[in-house]
Amino acid sequence: MAGGWSRDGAVNEQIEASIADELARLKSRRGPVGESALVCVECEEEIPEARRVAIPGVKLCIDCQQERDGTFKARSGINRRGSKDSQLK
Repeated sequence: MAGGWSRDGAVNEQIEASIADELARLKSRRGPVGESALVCVECEEEIPEARRVAIPGVKLCIDCQQERDGTFKARSGINRRGSKDSQLK
């Protein structure tokens, strides 16, 4: 049951859209694919074989990957759907 000016099911649609957006974002960050590099693309150090086997498609050595993972990436707090209800996440 929707109240006010929204139609029935609008809140549920917004929640489902937010979930779909988050799943798409997580899938895009899933990780490397393809053939692993023999040397790191940033520092040109050799990537250990165990790492290449464990993570297919890896392009960075452990040190460079840790440095990249430690970098803070802020997500926008903008309410793209223009409703208080879309800020439930």
